[in-house]
Amino acid sequence: MLSLFLRKRPPVAAAPSPSPAIDLPKGLLRPESAASLLATPRRQKLLEHIWQRTSLSRRQFATLYRAPLERYAELVQGFPASEAHHHAYLGGMLDHGLEIVAYGLKLRQSHLLPVGASPEDQAAQAEAWTAAVAYAALLHDIGKVAVDLDVELADGSTWHPWHGPLRQPYRFRYREDREYRLHSAATGLLYRQLLDRDLLDWLSGYPSLWAPLLYVLAGQYEHAGVLGELVVQADRASVAQELGGDPARAMAAPKHTLQRKLVNGLRYLLNEELKLNQPEASDGWLTEDALWLVSKTVSDKLRAHLLSQGVDGIPANNTAVFNVLQDHGMLQPTPDGKAIWRATVTSATGWTHSFTLLRLAPALIWEPGARPAPFAGTVAIDTAPADKEAEASLPLPVDGKTSTESKEAPLWEGGSVAPAPQAKAPDTPDVMEDMLAMVGMGDSPDATQNAEAILDEAPAAPSSTAAPAPAPVPVPVPVPTSSATQPSGEHFMAWLQQGIASRRLIINDAKALVHTVSDTGYLVSPGVFQRYAQEHLQVGALAKQENLQDWQWVQKRFERLQLHRKHANGLNIWTCEVTGPRKSRRLHGYLLQDPAGLFGELPPNNPYLSVQP
Repeated sequence: MLSLFLRKRPPVAAAPSPSPAIDLPKGLLRPESAASLLATPRRQKLLEHIWQRTSLSRRQFATLYRAPLERYAELVQGFPASEAHHHAYLGGMLDHGLEIVAYGLKLRQSHLLPVGASPEDQAAQAEAWTAAVAYAALLHDIGKVAVDLDVELADGSTWHPWHGPLRQPYRFRYREDREYRLHSAATGLLYRQLLDRDLLDWLSGYPSLWAPLLYVLAGQYEHAGVLGELVVQADRASVAQELGGDPARAMAAPKHTLQRKLVNGLRYLLNEELKLNQPEASDGWLTEDALWLVSKTVSDKLRAHLLSQGVDGIPANNTAVFNVLQDHGMLQPTPDGKAIWRATVTSATGWTHSFTLLRLAPALIWEPGARPAPFAGTVAIDTAPADKEAEASLPLPVDGKTSTESKEAPLWEGGSVAPAPQAKAPDTPDVMEDMLAMVGMGDSPDATQNAEAILDEAPAAPSSTAAPAPAPVPVPVPVPTSSATQPSGEHFMAWLQQGIASRRLIINDAKALVHTVSDTGYLVSPGVFQRYAQEHLQVGALAKQENLQDWQWVQKRFERLQLHRKHANGLNIWTCEVTGPRKSRRLHGYLLQDPAGLFGELPPNNPYLSVQP
């Protein structure tokens, strides 16, 4: 390694200083030098922490660490780390990069690397492994600059990061068609912008390190061993600190961001719906140091509440919901990084039962002085792993049923398949406290799908395809009006009408469950019935009594109202061909006899849909 410091190295090129006398047109950002970008007190403190985690002199540190960090700063400039998830502000990517390097090196100090090597080999390779952790952490999100952003320069040309650092004022926007996780595969386009030939020559001399480093740079963390684990843990710690480390910070997030909606949803449930600290069956228990919530109950009710508030894209299975909560720093993970805890709850009356639970910080829910009294009993953590993803051991009065599992990443940007960071174990430092101190402050015809192809381009001219003449039907029955609040066919129709009127349920859109075709309403099945069941958890218990899935129970109640058209052969379901600019597919659902009760004024027919005979 000494040869790296003995050979004469060219100075790190710096971006030109901005011209302060020239006012930039609105919307343009001025590129800054690395020195300017890294000059803030918080970033200087992070750089100091990074240096303290190495065993190098200042001169050696400048070669191995400061130079790549400065190149990173000049490349990412003022870009956010995400559009609406973590570090979603100007300069967020630079902050996130420095944080995960600093924390990754902190974690590295607890490992003797390479694993299984002799003490002599570990000592000889120590600095190479430390540098590899820093480089892997720094580069893990760099591909976002290449594939998530469109960057336009002041002269109207397009900038790509492989062009080198920005030299002109610039503006950027997020690509609407960006592909989730593609940025991991794009790292290979850019790592040479940060790591020069000498550094790569040095690292390639350590085979046990070189292979996992290449896997990390290719986004294949599952093959990267401990190096990949350290990067993932450092990334999660940075994200959790930014989103959930400070509850007040989460509440200060813009109202449209997911972390704000999650916190508001959890607070609403704790204040209005969930039963806490009951002497026997309860939805959760508050102890001195943690809030414990029955995992399935809170997932079902949180999903239902968010859907009722018009928040779309909610994952359909509990595991995905837990991942989203954990990615946003809302949950405290188990010692092995999982979301689900298994614990035995014992009340003061002697009642006891085992549950699968979620663990949250009480400060996330209650302001100082508003926190309820703690549970008059105990919550004892079980040592056996919780194998089930969300099943509460004790049946509760209301038990929703999860609909078909989503195989896609959550529509929210925070989804991740990487393992979670290790939580605090006995006799080990609290990793989050250390981080806070560090920074100082499928087209199958079963109709579960939405109309994905609809309206993905500008609206086309209305279809000239003539709709088939409806089969003879009885005299139209008006949509019933009912003040009932319990699930029923009438309540379903009232919910549908209100949702459309308030625009909480969108129509004629790519993800809509209701369309207009053949001058009437079209209800996508079973999607619209699943949505109702997800918002009304009582349906689950009612459906179980009839040995039905929850959406099937709703569908049968709707059919009994006789508000839909039938085929001449008596079948209920109509197929619609969805023809978009780039693809086509089929939907299945119900055609209404009379749309007047559903729409105040019937919207134009969806030009992308045509009813099939």
